[in-house]
Amino acid sequence: MALFSKKDKYIRINPNRSVREKPQAKPEVPDELFSQCPGCKHTIYQKDLGSERICPHCNYTFRISAQERLALTIDMGTFKELFTGIESKDPLHFPGYQKKLATMREKTGLDEAVVTGTALIKGQTVALGIMDSNFIMASMGTVVGEKITRLFEYATVEKLPVVLFTASGGARMQEGIMSLMQMAKISAAVKRHSNAGLFYLTILTDPTTGGVTASFAMEGDIILAEPQSLVGFAGRRVIENTVRENLPEDFQKAEFLLEHGFVDAIVKRRDLPDTIASLVRLHGGCPR
Repeated sequence: MALFSKKDKYIRINPNRSVREKPQAKPEVPDELFSQCPGCKHTIYQKDLGSERICPHCNYTFRISAQERLALTIDMGTFKELFTGIESKDPLHFPGYQKKLATMREKTGLDEAVVTGTALIKGQTVALGIMDSNFIMASMGTVVGEKITRLFEYATVEKLPVVLFTASGGARMQEGIMSLMQMAKISAAVKRHSNAGLFYLTILTDPTTGGVTASFAMEGDIILAEPQSLVGFAGRRVIENTVRENLPEDFQKAEFLLEHGFVDAIVKRRDLPDTIASLVRLHGGCPR
């Protein structure tokens, strides 16, 4: 008893308090170490996606930036960027729009949602445009329209084929009707390029929707698509509510569009450089 009495001098026990173990700190997982595949829903270690960013389980093709697209597509060191430094005048004075543009420029390192220039692809010289969904979902504003129009005009003068990777959420609402006008503006430049007997190749990537789909994305002499890309004009729910019908599960996917003759071929990302070069050669070519 003396032993227990001695302990009681140093240990005060509150019978109403539960004894809990000290919570251990949760292990810190670095941001962007893992990704969930939108196709098969597997959690994937980023390094397992590789530079091509393709799911090892279902071959879903992840979205990539314009810089990543350049690295995978062109002959190293051959890209010469054109038409930089063009800025939107914010025609509607849309609240917060200029700040949003500045944030996107800082975040992505791009001046707008499309990168334009010339490059070699497997030795073939092309006028190249790459839309980047990281910049306001690659929405089509006045600067996007101006850069793509100038690309076609330059290609017409220099007698170059145009290769355009499309990706877009549609017209940029912050610019209203000025954004929608780019559909006609670019289409007119595409027509002049075509009248000159020059080749235009479009590659539809995920997602290509809205006014981009309704205009220059579908005006290519040949239209390719990456696997499982979402391609369409209006959204699925809008269409279902309009036609009062349930649409197929794969509606607006590249595979569905190929089956119904909307695209010419689906090409895996790793095969695109060879495919592009072959098509350019078949249509007259433009070697370095």
